[in-house]
Amino acid sequence: MMEKLKRWWWLLLVVPILALAGFVIWANTPASPMSEALSALQSVAGVVVETEPWLVFCPAGEEPVVGLIFYPGGRVDPRAYAPAARVIAANGYRVVIVPMPLNLAILAPDQAFKVIDAFPQVDRWAVGGHSLGGAMASRFVYQHPDAVKGLLLWASYPAASDDLSDRDLAVTSIYGTLDGLASEEEVAASRDLLPADTRWVAVEGGNHAQFGWYGPQSGDNPATISRDDQQELVVAATLDLLAHLSAQIP
Repeated sequence: MMEKLKRWWWLLLVVPILALAGFVIWANTPASPMSEALSALQSVAGVVVETEPWLVFCPAGEEPVVGLIFYPGGRVDPRAYAPAARVIAANGYRVVIVPMPLNLAILAPDQAFKVIDAFPQVDRWAVGGHSLGGAMASRFVYQHPDAVKGLLLWASYPAASDDLSDRDLAVTSIYGTLDGLASEEEVAASRDLLPADTRWVAVEGGNHAQFGWYGPQSGDNPATISRDDQQELVVAATLDLLAHLSAQIP
């Protein structure tokens, strides 16, 4: 018996190493950004774009006092959210998309603190994200109740352990009625975890992948509206949340 154990002891080392390597490879192969997303990483007349250490979008010649920190969806390249970020910035807000370790926000939900420290001129922040990114933004808000004034959820909802229902917080939850990964029913079930005055925005015919620009996603349903139309509705609802935060500044 001991001889057999000695013969196979190396498996105790190799199997975990192979499993870890497989996980790292899996996490480091995110959904790639579409050409529209890569084009949106270029500065234009009204918006300055920086790509290190985060993706930062700022209206040219302005120092916004309201900003959005955005966490990407799980295993989605952060550049896939650039088109929406550039439009939001063109409307007068600083937007910071935060790349995550191994493309998983669950590994670094407190990254928002680094952004807040880097831009002290911003008076009011909202933090948000898509899918897993939104769940981790919710966790950040739950664990640090005084850090931000707003929460933005794109096809996302808080974990049951992150109850925000009693928080003085502006929240907007945007979801697609055909989302195959964060279903309408799952989003609705989160209502008791969010403040009573949360704004709920249903994107009729929208799905999960069209919250970004990265192509189809496994497990999702086909959308019945175009990506452009879904993006327009999502960005409009996001701007409403940021405008609400702006109105609160004396």
